[in-house]
Amino acid sequence: MSEAIVVGSGPNGLVCAALLARAGVQVTVLEAQERIGGGTTTSELTLPGLLHDDCSAVHAMAVGAPSLTGLGLERHGLQWCWPEVDLAHPLDGGRGAVLLRSIEDTALGFGTDGRVWERLFGSPSRGFGELSEDIMRPILHVPRHPLRLARFGLPAATPATVLAKQFSTEEARALWGGCAAHAFRPLTQPLSSSVGMALICAGHAYGWPVARGGSRAISDALAAVVREHGGKIETGRRVSTLSELAETDAVVLDLAPGAVAELAGARLPGRVARAYRRYRHGPGAFKVDLAVDGGVPWTQADARRAVTVHAAGSFAEIVAAERETNRGRMPERPFVLVCQQSLADPTRARGDVHPVWAYAHVPSGYTGDATEALLDQIERFAPGLRERVVGKAVRTTAEIERDNANYVGGDIITGANTPWQTVIRPRLALDPYSTGIPGVFICSAATPPGAGAHGMNGYNAARSVLQSLGSV
Repeated sequence: MSEAIVVGSGPNGLVCAALLARAGVQVTVLEAQERIGGGTTTSELTLPGLLHDDCSAVHAMAVGAPSLTGLGLERHGLQWCWPEVDLAHPLDGGRGAVLLRSIEDTALGFGTDGRVWERLFGSPSRGFGELSEDIMRPILHVPRHPLRLARFGLPAATPATVLAKQFSTEEARALWGGCAAHAFRPLTQPLSSSVGMALICAGHAYGWPVARGGSRAISDALAAVVREHGGKIETGRRVSTLSELAETDAVVLDLAPGAVAELAGARLPGRVARAYRRYRHGPGAFKVDLAVDGGVPWTQADARRAVTVHAAGSFAEIVAAERETNRGRMPERPFVLVCQQSLADPTRARGDVHPVWAYAHVPSGYTGDATEALLDQIERFAPGLRERVVGKAVRTTAEIERDNANYVGGDIITGANTPWQTVIRPRLALDPYSTGIPGVFICSAATPPGAGAHGMNGYNAARSVLQSLGSV
């Protein structure tokens, strides 16, 4: 029987471990923290009984991903919960836009821009299952659906500011800009449309659900699959060098490239070591969790029913905020993402006190306190919020990195989405999961297809491992 060690138990490490174990490999997962999950953990951060996701919160890209759907996670307790409104984007004066699972209903809210919305997102949304087979893989591959990929790829390659010109209403432009801003990049750059395109198309295909009981349910279900097939998981096991590890047929590292370079040392080929050390991280997140009595009093009615809300203002404001953040300057009005998971999953609330998850985009390693700037953005669209807050927990960029070393400088997507790194990460290679050391692989969010709790990085890495073992 082949043996493998997976270092790191984020969703990518666990998906990789689960697939290897299911294929008959004897797997051991080593996790530095005292609990598993990486970016998919859940805690009582404000008041007893209120469940707050520590990082990943809403799972548009995960719910239909083959990395999760093929593992039978529902047998191990994973349940998806869908909200009435998937995403709301309030504007001043009570106006705003919404993203619904139905592309037709979404388009109706945009008036004349509805036809543009359907033209841009209709076809890739309806064929998102097939499209995912290409966009969730490394860029260097023979496309399975070349025409569908081209129809998606051409608009995805453009700057988000260029795509926004197709819309005539502020509502459509703002909603588009808010989705594009999930990439943490200037919206004037090439390929800055790619993440927004993927999120919108996945939302229309599958919705933007949450995991019942918190994102930890994803980790718990994946861990159950690992153990079901004979795998072992050891927590509190920090690894400093590859030489510490037992001799196995494969080692898979759910780590950022810089950490892999440190861990491997002189064993890493020079060209790979240089690429890993040059790998760039992006802006950080400054997180504030709230316990809110009666929920957030949004002036936009649809936002009171939405699990995900962009508290970010107009498209022009989003462009300015992302530009400043990427230049290392804290914007006065940052991009703020808010999640109200208990609206879809009431088990997270206690009575009428709701957990509210929020983060602001801030410069990498930001050492200031962004709490008031974040709350100001929410209260701008929800006057009276502060009066309802009965509990609060704050996590700075340094604390985010302390809890998960992959999040360098608070970079929760494990790598800047520069034009180069959007398509080529963590280095240019036919097999980006290979480190160049025989039998040693990387599977973190720094590998294709990038960040998210979808686990596709681990899925692809597992296939690379199994191929090296002659099992595929």
